Amino acid sequence: MSGPLLKVENLTKHYPLGSGIFKKTIPVIRAVEDVSFSVEAGETLCIVGESGCGKSTVARLLMRLVEPTGGRVLIDGTDIAGLKKDALHAWRRRMQMVFQDPYSSLNPRLTAGQIITEPVENFERLGRRQRQALAADLLRNVGMSPEMMHRLPSELSGGQRQRVGIARALALRPSLIIADEAVSALDVSVQAQILNLLLDLQQQMGISFVFISHDLGVVEYIGRRVAVMYLGRIVELAQCEALFAKPVHPYTEALIAAAPVPDPTRARLATPVEGEVPSPINPPTGCAFHPRCPLAVERCRIDVPPLVPMADGRVVACHVRAPAGDARHLAPVTGDHPLYPVAMSDTLSIRASRVHR
Repeated sequence: MSGPLLKVENLTKHYPLGSGIFKKTIPVIRAVEDVSFSVEAGETLCIVGESGCGKSTVARLLMRLVEPTGGRVLIDGTDIAGLKKDALHAWRRRMQMVFQDPYSSLNPRLTAGQIITEPVENFERLGRRQRQALAADLLRNVGMSPEMMHRLPSELSGGQRQRVGIARALALRPSLIIADEAVSALDVSVQAQILNLLLDLQQQMGISFVFISHDLGVVEYIGRRVAVMYLGRIVELAQCEALFAKPVHPYTEALIAAAPVPDPTRARLATPVEGEVPSPINPPTGCAFHPRCPLAVERCRIDVPPLVPMADGRVVACHVRAPAGDARHLAPVTGDHPLYPVAMSDTLSIRASRVHR
């Protein structure tokens, strides 16, 4: 089927705070607000931002672990956000998730082999030999010995547990895997192994990833496109190289400036902005970043900035650096636009130039 594998349109999630017939208005937590993006088959989109910006909520919405307040989530053109239980069950084979904590995401009473094959048994009956053969094959795919299938999670290291979690996600041969902070709980050396594993599996199996992380070093290593979120909204979406070489939104600049640089000779951006993320219960009017933004003008305090296409293909929500209606910033929405990804051959060439083992 033509078109992106995953397309998210105006995705919104509000959590009401309390209820009652005597309240005229019920306050809500605006966890995700009007988020749109797409993911092509075989590519990796990274979502970054501070804690509380809505990254993990987006992951749960994509997996239908929570119900959206509004918007659509389309897999191959089918809106799974509107599917009922039985219809959604069939689509579960197409999308799986790797969770952040390898210690709590695995059932401590099941062996690694049982954990890996459990998703398949939700769809079809497997004999004992079939289960063992499947578990052995998947463990090999993630770089583990088949003998590990008989061990409990408590007998595995953190990296091994995360590999088991990845093997479980691969068991149904999904088209899309949502990885929510999949390496943040691991040592740096183990992180590199898991990231290389994900890249290898993507090249071998053509899997798409939505990779959620707060670690910009990890994002720069594995991502092809990056969506930067702030207080529930996407403020910039660009090709990975372009974003790190020349960020446009002031918040993107602040994130990159705050990231530690291991090379003392490498130039850094200006001092990061200070202050805390505003409350999603009572967000600022206009641009949510304006209370912390050094470039804020009066319009930023009044109007919510739309995502405006830039000449290099990125989209940015900023009244100052990407004012709507300014022809100097506009670019036609084509196959090279961030919301409509480029060809997979370009993805592989970009990745090959960046990944060194």
